[in-house]
Amino acid sequence: MTRLSVNINKIATLRNARGGNVPDLLKVALDCERFGAQGITVHPRPDQRHIRYSDVNELKPILTTEFNIEGYPNKAFIELVTSVKPTQVTLVPDPPDALTSNAGWNTIANEIFLKDVVAQFHSYGIRTSIFIETDLKMIENASKTGTDRIELYTESYAKNYPLDKDKAIAPFIEAANKANECGLGINAGHDLDLHNLTYFTKNIPALLEVSIGHALISDALYLGLENTIQLYLRALKC
Repeated sequence: MTRLSVNINKIATLRNARGGNVPDLLKVALDCERFGAQGITVHPRPDQRHIRYSDVNELKPILTTEFNIEGYPNKAFIELVTSVKPTQVTLVPDPPDALTSNAGWNTIANEIFLKDVVAQFHSYGIRTSIFIETDLKMIENASKTGTDRIELYTESYAKNYPLDKDKAIAPFIEAANKANECGLGINAGHDLDLHNLTYFTKNIPALLEVSIGHALISDALYLGLENTIQLYLRALKC
């Protein structure tokens, strides 16, 4: 079964809006695990506008599921990740001022850089994943970096799903098949929600993990966190 990793960035955004510690990020992370999530994802950015580096350090010793840290591998990020040693690091090519991740890696132009970064994380026993679009050449070249997995950037799927779900999923099926041919594990994330998740999961071969934050936390405002996580887990059972 595809694993659910809950991205808790939005909880940190809400906390930071007023200062203090409400909502309590650590408690929410533990509640997500208690309610059935199989992983916790964070994406600290250089300005620490939501997840702070201190949050990452405090989360690691209390989590009992997989811990996934996303981000651009600059010096500070690499130092943070190698110090914390999460289960997985997801490399994302976003600039410091990006509102959210909005593109995948060019693994051809950045092959040498990514190969070096992946090797650094592997030396600490950290599984690596590269955030990537559905370009088959980019996926094929990702395997040359030594990465364990790719994370398919699913915004285009989510955007086009209401218009034509078969057309929306087609490039992702091709991408997944190419990744499987190359021996790469497959994760996915960005704008997946309760409406489009089951269809995606049913059609993507060997999908290992989805990382969902904005939609899940938004749904929890109406449905409650425990119920929401259970609904997402149910959507993954296909």
